[in-house]
Formats: sequence, C-alpha cells, structure tokens
Amino acid sequence: MASIAAAPSTSPEPHQIVCRLETLLEAESGQLPLWGPVLAIAGIAAWFLLPDPGAWGALSLALAATALLGFAMGGGGRAPRCVALGALAMLAGLGWIWLRADRVTAPVLARPVVATVLGSVVQVEELPARSLVRLTIVTEGGDLPGRVRVNLSQADRPRGLGEGARLRLRARLMPPPGPAVPGAYDFAKVAWFARLGATGRGFAPVEVLVPGRREGALRARLSAHISERIGGSEGGIAAALATGDEGAIAEVDAEAMRRAGLAHLLSVSGLHITAVVAATMFLVLRLLALSPWLALRVRLPLVAAGAGAGAAIGYTWLTGAEVPTIRSCVAALMVLAALALGREALTLRLVAAGAVVVIAAAPQSVAGPSFQLSFAAIVAIVALHEVPRIKTWFEAQDDGWPRRVAREVASLLLTGVAVELALMPIAVYHFHQAGLYGALANIVAIPWTTFVIMPLEALALLLDAAGLGAPVWWLVGSGLSLLLWLARLVAAAPGSVAAIPAMPTAAFALMMGGELWLALWRTRWRLAGVLPIMVGGIWALVTPAPDLLVTGDGRHLAIRTPSGLALLRDRAGDYTRDMLSEGAGEDGEPLALADQPTARCSRDLCLATVERDDRRWRILATRSAYLIPAAELIAACRGADIAISERRLPRRCQPRWLRLDRPTLALTGGAAVTLATGSVATVRTAWDRHPWAVPPTIAPPRPVNRERQGLRQFRSGGS
Repeated sequence: MASIAAAPSTSPEPHQIVCRLETLLEAESGQLPLWGPVLAIAGIAAWFLLPDPGAWGALSLALAATALLGFAMGGGGRAPRCVALGALAMLAGLGWIWLRADRVTAPVLARPVVATVLGSVVQVEELPARSLVRLTIVTEGGDLPGRVRVNLSQADRPRGLGEGARLRLRARLMPPPGPAVPGAYDFAKVAWFARLGATGRGFAPVEVLVPGRREGALRARLSAHISERIGGSEGGIAAALATGDEGAIAEVDAEAMRRAGLAHLLSVSGLHITAVVAATMFLVLRLLALSPWLALRVRLPLVAAGAGAGAAIGYTWLTGAEVPTIRSCVAALMVLAALALGREALTLRLVAAGAVVVIAAAPQSVAGPSFQLSFAAIVAIVALHEVPRIKTWFEAQDDGWPRRVAREVASLLLTGVAVELALMPIAVYHFHQAGLYGALANIVAIPWTTFVIMPLEALALLLDAAGLGAPVWWLVGSGLSLLLWLARLVAAAPGSVAAIPAMPTAAFALMMGGELWLALWRTRWRLAGVLPIMVGGIWALVTPAPDLLVTGDGRHLAIRTPSGLALLRDRAGDYTRDMLSEGAGEDGEPLALADQPTARCSRDLCLATVERDDRRWRILATRSAYLIPAAELIAACRGADIAISERRLPRRCQPRWLRLDRPTLALTGGAAVTLATGSVATVRTAWDRHPWAVPPTIAPPRPVNRERQGLRQFRSGGS
C-alpha cells in the first residue's frame, strides 16, 4: 500500500497546465487580437439572450470583476491578461448594445387602429412586383408614434408623392408584430432599432399637401430606368445589381434564387463592391497608362486605388447605404489602403477591423442573418486560403492554361464548399432551410454575374447617355435570363433544400463558436473546434419537430399528421403558410386539416387526433368567429387534451392538459408544442424585459360612439 501511495501522479500539475497554456498563447500571439471583436459580439449576443436589466447588470459586474482579477493576477503572464482583455471586450459589447437600445427608445402603437396619418415622407420604397409603394412617414401631432411605415397600392398613389412630401391619408395601423410562432422572424425587434412605432396599409384618398421630389432620388430614377429597359424579374435583378432595389423581382423568382443559394447576388454586398472597385481600377489604370508622361511621373496604381475608393463610396451611397453595403465598402477601403501601403490586402485582421466598424455603427445587426452570413462567408474564405497547404496548392504557377483553369475551378469549388458549410448553421437557425447544391450553382453564377452581367450593365448605362444602349441591354437581359434559368433548375432539383425545424439557440452557439475556433487559430489546437461543431450539429438534428404550431392571435394552427403538415384554416395566406411550414421543418405545401381522416371539422370547430409514443392526443380548435353554444363547447373541452381558440373560452372549458385561448396567448404569444416530450415553447416569457417586449405605447383616443353615448344618457335620465 505504501508503494502504491508513493507512486508518482500522471496528471499534470497546475503550474504545468499554465506553462502549456502560455506556450500555446505565445505561438498564437498574432491571432489573439482577432478575438476582441468576437468577444464583443458575444457580449451583444448575451444582451439579446438574457431577459432583463437585472441579468444584464449581473453579467456586467461579473465581467468587470473578471477583468480586474485578470489584471491583478497578470504577473507578466499572457493568459491572465488575455482573460482580462476578453472580459473587457465582452463588457464593451454588452454595454454598447444596451446603451443603443435605450437611445432609440420611441413610443409604439398600443393597439390596432384606423387613423389619419399626417406627416412628411422620409423614404419611398418601390415594390412593383407586388403593386405597392412603401412609405416611411415622420408623423406630426402627438396621437401616433413618431415614425410609421405604410404600404400603399400603386393604384392609390397620388401625384407629387416622393421623399420630402407632406401628406395626409387614412391608414389601418398596428404595432410592429413579433414572431408569430417560436423561431419566426421578429419584426418588432427590427422596428425598435429603426424607431418604427407602427406599420400598416394606407388607402385612398391620399392628400399631398406639399409635393416631394418626384420619382425620388437618383436611386429610384435609376431603378425605374433599368426596369424600362428590361422587363420582368430580369429587370428587377438588373436594378438590384445597380441600386440594391429588389422590389421588381417576382416572389416566385426570388424564392427560386433563395432555394438555389443565389439570393446573395440580389443584395449589394462584398461581391458587388469588389466588382465595381476592380472595374474602376482597371479602367483608370489602362486609360492613364496611355500617357507616357503620367506613367513615368505618377504612381498610377495609387491613383487607380483612389478612384476605386471613390467608386466604392459612390456605389454605397447610390444603393441606399444599407448595413451590408457599408460593411463591404469599409472592407474595400481597408483593402485599398493596404495596397497603397504595400501590405497584404486581405487578412483576418482586416475582417476584424471591418467587424469593429459595423459593431460601432449598428450593434443590433449582430443578431441578424445579414451580418452573420456576410462575416461567416468572408472569414471562411480568408481562413481557408491562409492555410499554408491550401495556399501552396492554389498559388500562381508557371503551368499551361489547362492546369491553370483546372486549378481555378478547384479553388472555386473548394471555396464554395467551405462557405456553404460555414453558412449552413446560420441558414438553418434563421430560415430553417439548408441548400444542398448552392456551392455548385455559385461556381457558375458568381463568375457569370461578376464578369459578364455587371460589366455589360455598366456599359449599357454609359451608352444610354448617347441613346445607344439598346443592343447591350438585350445582352444584359439574355444573361439574366440564363441566371434565372439556372436558379429555377437548381431550385426544382430533388432535394435542393432540406427543411429543418427551429434549432436550439445553444446548439447554434456551439456550432458558431466551433467554427470561429477552427478559423481563427493557426496551431493544431484549432482542431478542437470540430467537437462543438459536431455536438451542436447532432443536437440540432435530434431536436424533434413540433407537433403543433399556434400563432399568437390563435387564428392559425398547424398539426403534424401522417400525411404532412395540416392547417386549421383552409384560406390561410401565403405568408402564414410559409411561416408555419418553416417553423415545422416542412418543405411541401401544407394540407387542409378538414380533409384529414384523423380530424372531424365543422364550420366552427375541429377535433383532431394525434398519436405519439402509443398515446392518443385529442386537440380541439375553434375555426370561426361565430358563437358556439356554451354547453356544447364545454362538453367538447372535457373530452380534449388541448383546446385552442382565438377567442376567450368559457371558464368551465377546461381541457385535460393545455388551454391556449386569447387571454393566454396574449401573454405567451405563439406556441410550439412537442407532444412526445410534453414541452411547450412560447414566443414571450413573463420575465422578458427587452424594450420591444415592454415598449412605451401611444394611441389616438378611441372614437366616440354616438349611439352608445346617447343610450347611456337615456338610461341615466340625461337629456
């Protein structure tokens, strides 16, 4: 026993662990600054995930204490300093988004109303594919929120409507809606940071008190000019490439682009900025090189870089200066600055600097898919081509053209696969879909768009100044027709899209953390990032799809049946059908619940039976606003496990397990029910205190009902 007790321990001592960690950090010293923006993003994400100011304050104090402890224990070691600086970066992100959310506070409409809107138009967005024009109006008076967004039919559009116009119109307004079901799009959160207090539909007559700029600014006029030259969705895509305006693209074609993994071509981002900058630099360099005097006395590449910077800024302004475009413009300017200084043009440090700029300008964008998709793609591309072996494989060599072409194709394919793998968790988390053929489609679509369509479109716009652009516009339209043909072909291919139900946020965080660990480190311990990716992926795959989805108003119910997803109401709109299908992880067209053999439906009620794990569940749902005899409804509730209604159910209507009627759903929002586990996920929780969940409200006074007022006076004996 004594010999056993005296045997040396094989586990490393604490000081050995610290020494190994210091050695690893020393080897990765060049990569450590990259984690500053990542941890700031983690702080922003923590603010969105934690429920209330108490939790935000507790985390802030914990991070501040960690930073102080790290600095106190520094002692010349790198690890404590890294912990301290990382805690400060995370604290800065959390504090900045908290401050930003507080600074944009604006009242939100308290209830749906029909009201007169008087104010000035600050933005006009054309949506010709839907025959609508979308107006953002700064209101006058104190009865409505300060900024509202109204959709107006093109048929009701008056003369003189444009940016800067002052107008009066009647509109049906409602508060910005939150997610209809768990995992759906949260417009209320987006509207809060845009200071939008209401959204709705306007109707004629629209009275223009002070005319605005007809047809809007240069962006709108250019979009209209392009749409006149090329009709249909082809013209809409051409306008999107030039101005970022996607309103003229038919929804069926936009959906085909999304399913084919080509939707990124429609939003102005890094690809478009790069093409504009590269074309500008090429033209300027070639034209200036024609002068021997300039070529000998002026640094032409520096002049070309300046012209490229001007083109990037002008293109960003022309396309509306949206967050993705600003992000891409900043990155392009940094690349040009690096080229001018003789430094390596595109590195992960440059990407990190661009992330810092975007976080400073719009920290709320971190929670949106645009920011995540853009940065995940560029990080994947740069990290892949910084790997020494990959760089050796695809660097320029003195080969014949067949080997060069093969190398470029292989590089595009490998890059496309890496980007698709990096973006897949984001697409699944936000859109509940994963494209399977996107990498292959992009190998054709990206070069075709960059090197054929965009140069031809630029040439056509230049020739239009002399009235000679018609032949080139025909070529542009033909090229865009081929692009749409490719999108439709890929979208219609069997298995082109895998539909996946809502992913747990923790699983998504594990996968994204693993991807960043794999991309940002350079030594072998980067491979540890594979483990959280695998754990998160398995977690997402084994998460069961919900059996029931109930919207927050109680009107719409989707039930998973043996034949597929079935909807309570036969006449649900396209948006509702798509939203419920995505939430349930179904790609096919939803069915009608009344047609299913497991359901018995009348005009007013449906009683459906669902079997899960050898248990039979009976689900009762109302499907009309007509009154149902109380005794009949109470008897039906007693025989049901779950009762769902858009109305207030009688107090004695008590199902065996779950009741989701109007008062309950007003507190919880939409719900997703998984019968096998007995779990109920809701949109809202009682402890959620994010500002868009409990906003300050405002509403015009309710109109006086003269008949009721007279009846009250009569009953009280008044005259």
